[in-house]
Amino acid sequence: MSERNTGSRRIGSEGGQLPLLLEHRPAFDRGEYLVSVCNEAATAWIDSWPSWPDATWGLNVHGPEASGKSHLAEVWARKAGAIMLRPADLDAERLPTLLGDAGYVVLDNVDESLPGVPAFHLYNMIVERRGALLVLSRTPVSRMALHPADAKSRFAALPAVAISDPDDALISGIMDKLFRDRQLFVAEEVLAFLVGRMERSFSEARALVEYIDAMSLAEGRRITLPLARRALDARAAG
Repeated sequence: MSERNTGSRRIGSEGGQLPLLLEHRPAFDRGEYLVSVCNEAATAWIDSWPSWPDATWGLNVHGPEASGKSHLAEVWARKAGAIMLRPADLDAERLPTLLGDAGYVVLDNVDESLPGVPAFHLYNMIVERRGALLVLSRTPVSRMALHPADAKSRFAALPAVAISDPDDALISGIMDKLFRDRQLFVAEEVLAFLVGRMERSFSEARALVEYIDAMSLAEGRRITLPLARRALDARAAG
């Protein structure tokens, strides 16, 4: 069974109409981040801030989609007073304005499309300010074909730590958190049923929670074992 605080979650589901889904806010507190074997090394780096080794100008956290990289980055950004940037934000002429007085930056969603020249300048500005750069990517930046060579060498030199595929306990905990982020409280037996039959990946956990939430709202039903079973069957059928 599940309980739902619907005061700010749905508008109008009468007559079979689909409810209006309102944006939910995920919880990014450190206490909300679940630690397992797959992410304990990355978590240890973030928890050890600001006691990173001398002359460590940043860190590359890499791992699958929806693996919690952004959650860790949010925790670190709050601790360090960092600003959040994406590769598309980088422009050599605009960098001083983008950074302002900041010496700490999260660079999210980095791949081989990273504009090398402004990224090189960003790295150098971080070093000049004796700050740090937290780079988030799906694969290690050291394996990316970045250009020019100066940018490649700077980013490849960053310490790198991986988040790997989750185990069942972590998947269950993540799904529980994702449901709670949506003001849903799902019974352990339902979570165990889902985890035992779903694809074990961070992205599938997020997609399945979204699917079940939408189904529950559309039907005006609580999230029970029968609803969970139908959701899995529907996703398996494409």
